Amino acid sequence: MKLFSFVREARFELKRVTWPSRQQVWYSTLVVIAVTFIVSAYLGLVDVLLTAIFSRIIQ
Repeated sequence: MKLFSFVREARFELKRVTWPSRQQVWYSTLVVIAVTFIVSAYLGLVDVLLTAIFSRIIQ
């Protein structure tokens, strides 16, 4: 009985949700992709620099 009550209440709450527009979802997706690219480029550069520095120290 509790399961049916939970499902009914969940469906009711989902109807009240304000869903983002297609444009908002697209913009948010582009922002996430851009930030991911920028952070990965930064971390790649830091990795290359630290590898070069420690290679010279070890030699």
